[in-house]
Amino acid sequence: MKKRDILNSPRLLELKKHRRRIVLNKILFSVFVFLVLFIILVFISRLNKLNIFEIKITGNKIVDTELINDVVKNNLQGHYLYFFPKSNFLLLPKNKIKQELVSKFKRLKDISISLGEANTLAISVSEREGKYIYCGENLPSIIPSNEESPCYFVDESGYIFDLAPYFSGDVYFKFFGPEANSYFSPEIFEKIISFKNNIINMGIKPTSLYVKNDGDIEIYLSSNKLPPEAPKIIFKNNFDLDKLSENLRAAMFTEPLKSDFKNKYSSMQYIDLRFGNKVYFKF
Repeated sequence: MKKRDILNSPRLLELKKHRRRIVLNKILFSVFVFLVLFIILVFISRLNKLNIFEIKITGNKIVDTELINDVVKNNLQGHYLYFFPKSNFLLLPKNKIKQELVSKFKRLKDISISLGEANTLAISVSEREGKYIYCGENLPSIIPSNEESPCYFVDESGYIFDLAPYFSGDVYFKFFGPEANSYFSPEIFEKIISFKNNIINMGIKPTSLYVKNDGDIEIYLSSNKLPPEAPKIIFKNNFDLDKLSENLRAAMFTEPLKSDFKNKYSSMQYIDLRFGNKVYFKF
C-alpha cells in the first residue's frame, strides 16, 4: 500500500504531466519547423529564376519540332506532391522526357537535355538515317494483289524505326522475313550487310534479302522478275562471312559459272552456298 501511494503521489503525477508536456512541445515544435521549411522550399521552387519558360530544340530534320516540343511541355506541367513544379531546374524529369521521346519518335537516336541560358531548356537530338527498308514477312509475289505490305526504314545497325513511303525500283535494299528473327540483331545484321557489300564488289547487284522459316537466307539479284522467281544466292543463317565470300568469289571467277553468269544471266535461277566449299548453280 505504501509503494502504491508513493507512485500516485501528487508530486510524481505532476512530474509525469510535465514530461508529457515537454514531449508534446517538442513534437509540436518539430512539426512547426518542418512546415516552415516545407513552405520555404515550396516558395524557392517556384521562383522564376529556377523554372523553365522556354524550350529550344536542335538537331531534328524530319521529326516535327512542334511535336517534340509538345512532349517536353507536357512533362514540365504539373507538380510533385501538388506543390513543387516539374518545370524547376532541380526537379526536371529528364529520364522520363527521354523515354517518352524515344517511345513516340522511333527515328530519334540520341537525345541530350541540358540547361541553357535565361530559363531555357536545350533539347539536342540526332535522327536515325534510313539505309534499308523492311517490308514484312512475305515477298512481293506472295502478297495478294489487292493488299499492300507497308515498309519501314532500317538504320545501319538493323533497327526498324519509321514507316517508309513507297519507292519504285531498287532505291533501297529490302529485307523480308519475320521481324522477330535474329538476323536483325546487330552482330548478325552486320555480317549480312558485309556479305551484301562483298557481292557488290564482285560486280553483282543484290536488291533484297529474304529469311525463310527454315533459317535459310536468300539474297535476290537485280532482274526484271520479282522474288522468288528472280535469280538468288542461297546460304545458311549461321554462315561464316569470310568463307562464304571466298567460296562465292572463287566460283564467280571460275568456269563455267564465270561465262554463264555473263552470257546467261537472264536465265539464272540460283547460286547455292549452303554446302561447305561446294557451290551449286542453275540456269
